[in-house]
Amino acid sequence: MLRVLPLLVAAALALPACGGDDRPADGPAVVVWAVGDGADGGPAAEAVAERIVEDRAARLLYLGDVYETGSAEEFAAHYEPVYGSLAERTDPTPGNHEWPLHAEGYDPYWSRVKDREMPRWYATRAGGWRLISLNSEVDHEDGSPQVKWLRSQLRRVGGTCTIVFWHRPFLNAGRYGDQVDVAPFVDALRGHAAIVLTGHDHNMQRFRPQDGIVHYVSGAGGHSRYEVESGDPRLAFSDHGHDGALRIQLRRRRADLAFVASDATVLDRSSVTCRR
Repeated sequence: MLRVLPLLVAAALALPACGGDDRPADGPAVVVWAVGDGADGGPAAEAVAERIVEDRAARLLYLGDVYETGSAEEFAAHYEPVYGSLAERTDPTPGNHEWPLHAEGYDPYWSRVKDREMPRWYATRAGGWRLISLNSEVDHEDGSPQVKWLRSQLRRVGGTCTIVFWHRPFLNAGRYGDQVDVAPFVDALRGHAAIVLTGHDHNMQRFRPQDGIVHYVSGAGGHSRYEVESGDPRLAFSDHGHDGALRIQLRRRRADLAFVASDATVLDRSSVTCRR
């Protein structure tokens, strides 16, 4: 049974990292997986999660959506059985399905796991990269507290060795199209980040670099699939025929990424470098 903690959201503060500070030397990479739209408790979602667990991931970035409404009962019945074993190694971002009930589902669940109040947005580190979790469901207008916080984080870090993740994609060749309301995020990231990760559309997409940033959609977590317009000229890769997730090997100044299906088939490989 989940123990509900009092809700206290620290929206605009840079709080301690949710997932610790993994800083490898120039040796083995830190393995991070990113996926969203899979927490429905079904067999397809379980297969994707098993692939991640079997790889002994150091970190999971859960890109949002606990079905159908993200209630406390659904976190207990749909998220915990699938991804609960990775919860302490997970850095989440909220999706459009769970955000309306975040005060009873998302916030208390992650506050219990992290043993502190869950911020709406935050920064952490892994593999020599800065990881920033943003909230696409609230407060994303230019000049808002979240965007001001983001800009301050980027000025503090310098360079482009930053991965930023949220739920609804700014670039999207799938069912829901580009989510232009999150453009202030992307405007702030130009010249300061190398990779953006999102979910929401139930498929896998990799876009050609725009303004030095490579955008990935990893929403094929197992809750149905949405067709991608593969002829979109912005796309470098897309797939809507498999459930799967994005595997990321992080080293200093380099990320090697692969979309991997739940049956272990590697569907796409790419590499991104950054400057410090």
